[in-house]
Amino acid sequence: MAAFKDYYQVLGIDKSASEKDVRRAFRALAAKHHPDRNRDDPGAEERFKEINEAYTVLSDAEKRAVYDRYGSEGPPPPGAGPGGGFPGGGFPGGGRVYTSVRPEDAAGFSDFFRSLFGGSMGDDGFGSARGGEYVGSPFGGASVSRPPRTVEASLGVALERAFHGGPVSVRVDGRALEVTLPEGVRDGAKLRLRGQAPGGGDLVLVVRHEPHVRWRLKGDTLVGSVDVLDHVAVLGGTVRVATLDGDVQLSVPAGTVAGRKLRLRGRGWPTAPKVHGDAIAEVRVVVPAKVSDAQRAAYEQLRQAADGG
Repeated sequence: MAAFKDYYQVLGIDKSASEKDVRRAFRALAAKHHPDRNRDDPGAEERFKEINEAYTVLSDAEKRAVYDRYGSEGPPPPGAGPGGGFPGGGFPGGGRVYTSVRPEDAAGFSDFFRSLFGGSMGDDGFGSARGGEYVGSPFGGASVSRPPRTVEASLGVALERAFHGGPVSVRVDGRALEVTLPEGVRDGAKLRLRGQAPGGGDLVLVVRHEPHVRWRLKGDTLVGSVDVLDHVAVLGGTVRVATLDGDVQLSVPAGTVAGRKLRLRGRGWPTAPKVHGDAIAEVRVVVPAKVSDAQRAAYEQLRQAADGG
């Protein structure tokens, strides 16, 4: 058996410590020794792994019982470890079956931990060389291979990027991956990356559209707003509208009031290759922040005309 590790000493607690004591000690030590907080200390990562290993054992009543009974004596006999090797599982004459340890939960743990709770069928001692998860006792009993787990995560995507599609970068378990989004990918769409999850399972990315400053998607229609100067709203004219597909000139009819909705055909969401829905721009009538003397005089004449002067 690998050299004994005193998990109680690692966490600085007594053997009589409660679950609450274990959790409190772990949180304090993990915060103190986290590698992100100790970038200049080459030993911080190993201390953090040791603290996490101790917590993994002592925070679980079943693992803690196995550790307390067999930790300093050697590996559990058949039936005492994960999975069990006696008929019916558990200890001879009855007893509880201890749960297995997933390989991704024990990455980097010590040989001592593996000898008590790990498997013996893979390159890393946990049968995870091919991303599988093994259940069963390495000291007796049958071993069963389970398929890797599928992991689901959200992927925030800017509305412009979702509109056009194209590559985006994501980080998974410290690895950089490039994902190519299809044009017009919808909010809630799922993208499956086979074999890219920790442990070798599939990674499913759920697309989430990030809010846009002007536009929102409603069905196949992009709904937004456009600022129209007061004199253009009264007399008519054109205004520039920044759509997700580039700037366009929008015709504003004379006498347009605030809240009027103007349609931009074919400027909405992609529905098929080279096919788009429409965009709807709601008019917001605005006045100049600053006016020249000539503009002020024109506004004065407008006021007099409105007053019948």
